[in-house]
Amino acid sequence: VDSTCSTLISYVLSSLVLFSVLESTTPPFFKDFNITWAPDHTQLLDNGEVLELKLDNTSGSAFQSINQFLFGNITMQIKLVPNNSAGTVTAYYLSSPWTHPDTHDELDFEFLGNLSGQPYILQTNVFANGTGGREQRIFLWFDPTADFHSYGILWNHRQIVFSVDNLPIRLFTNNEYLGMAYPDHQPMTIFSSLWNGDQWATQGGRIKIDWAAAPFVASYTNYNLDACVAENANASCATFNANNWWDGAAYQMLSSDQLGRLRWVEQNYMVYDYCSDTKRYPVTPVECAQNSGAVCMTMLAGTASGQSFFQYYQTTTGPSNFILSNGSTVAQLILDQAAASGFSSKSEYLFGTFSMNIKLVPGDSCGTVATFYMTSSGSTHDEIDLEFLGNVSGQPYLLQTNVFAHGVGGREQRVKLWFDPTADFHLYTIQWTQNLITFLVDGIPIRVFKDNSDIGVPYLNSKPMYLYSSLWNGDSWATQGGRIKLDWSNAPFIAYYSNFNSIDACTVWNVNDTSYCSTPGTSWWETDYWNASQLGQMTWVAENYLVYDYCTDTARFNGVTPPECWNNWH
Repeated sequence: VDSTCSTLISYVLSSLVLFSVLESTTPPFFKDFNITWAPDHTQLLDNGEVLELKLDNTSGSAFQSINQFLFGNITMQIKLVPNNSAGTVTAYYLSSPWTHPDTHDELDFEFLGNLSGQPYILQTNVFANGTGGREQRIFLWFDPTADFHSYGILWNHRQIVFSVDNLPIRLFTNNEYLGMAYPDHQPMTIFSSLWNGDQWATQGGRIKIDWAAAPFVASYTNYNLDACVAENANASCATFNANNWWDGAAYQMLSSDQLGRLRWVEQNYMVYDYCSDTKRYPVTPVECAQNSGAVCMTMLAGTASGQSFFQYYQTTTGPSNFILSNGSTVAQLILDQAAASGFSSKSEYLFGTFSMNIKLVPGDSCGTVATFYMTSSGSTHDEIDLEFLGNVSGQPYLLQTNVFAHGVGGREQRVKLWFDPTADFHLYTIQWTQNLITFLVDGIPIRVFKDNSDIGVPYLNSKPMYLYSSLWNGDSWATQGGRIKLDWSNAPFIAYYSNFNSIDACTVWNVNDTSYCSTPGTSWWETDYWNASQLGQMTWVAENYLVYDYCTDTARFNGVTPPECWNNWH
């Protein structure tokens, strides 16, 4: 018995040692992948860290992941076929099983070879519930054959981001609310291959593979599969879970910096986009505007902080008179004899809603002007103004609004505020659509300016604008026409601004191309939120609190009412 036990123990120990040796000598590649096509056309190098796929006139080659995945981040480093690669297609993609091709999902990277000296074209595509046809093509801005570069797919419930060397090159967002399918329930396998696509890949198939240049070789390394393994349709993968890093808030939308980089790629390297192929799609697919690098985003989601304030805003005047307080949620603008103060957005916008909570200078504020406005630059600039004109103690503030279009202003209206704007914060809003500008105070419309270009009055629909806030000395005109001056013995004067995250607008990355902000059928600011109830509220303000209207200043306009006035009150 002792001899038998000793033999058995020895056998088990030797088996464990052998298994350990085999485990330690298994190339890293085979821990995650299997060769699926022409093993004799593949080669492992660098102790299994690099895999070469080969293509000649007898066969291509391919591999695929052992597991299926549902959401996560998949990256590979690839070095593409060098020299004359015309007709070759190096592929790296995710796909659900083809057992039901009419409902399968797929996310594609396809690298289309070219003649020597000509740039590679990277084609991406998205299939959702069997529907593809969403090709985009870009030139790569480097030689992808000289060294390895990283190609990634970030995939979660909200968005799919294709990246090259961590730079986003394409965005595909979940637009199920628009009736568009999204890959969010079918696990997918990772595939890579090198094959002959010369029927279509290079110049539409006009240039064929030169087999004299074979074998063609593409190399893969540094496979990173940071994703949810969908074993037996793992329910935890499909369920939104903030504990999964890919469901975290930071991965639900691209940052402003990432959107800017995506826009840079689109502007400089995009050579084909199905969204702009009007022959193929006479009606632009509904998801296109949502997936652009100029995607119109809600800025500053969540509670403001000092870091987020300076990420999106900057001081413009008197930085020493600017203070963040209340946990960096309130900006104090200070005016004294030394300096005024102010801040502005770092981004420009074209259409959207812009709000700020403001508490005005208390006490004797005569001569002070607190502002919240938008403006472009240049002699024909556009501008939308809210200016709060201080007054002597006990007298009401006046809120002056004005609109400049193509450099022409002089459209002042003034209302008395029906509350004490120094006792607490109140919400002031500019709502700017493609056809209408609405000024609101605590949600009550106090003024509209409509698109009256059909009667020769310019409208603000082409010039992006920055958002500004400031506090300054305007005693030459602000209080009773300048008759009452600012009393510096009451300094410092302080106005308080908060709610910096209330911007829902189209961010402009390139002032030479703002068309994405005006794409029909995609953005809320195409709709004018104006109804009989709001007209009634504005009429109430006019009847009770309007103290000056340029439209009724007949002496100023020589008895001729400006042409837009009637339209703006109806």
